[in-house]
Amino acid sequence: MTEEHFPHKLTLNERKSLTMTGVTEVLRFEDTAVVLRTPLGTAVIQGQDLKLKTLSLEGGQMAVEGKISGISYEEPREGGLWQRLWR
Repeated sequence: MTEEHFPHKLTLNERKSLTMTGVTEVLRFEDTAVVLRTPLGTAVIQGQDLKLKTLSLEGGQMAVEGKISGISYEEPREGGLWQRLWR
């Protein structure tokens, strides 16, 4: 299976709305956290009353609204067990 990569870009407006490109998978979505897979690693968005406004995995785009308190990344693991199993 080939995976298409889109450019990864974030736009945060007044900590109330976030748009992101380059999203390949939504791993978890709750009203306090969103966990997404991107080509640059796993992105974790933290906040309160988070609501998914747009999601297009085919286009790699998503938008979230709510009170955004933090954004962090976990580095991608290259050559990990799951990656080797799915080749």
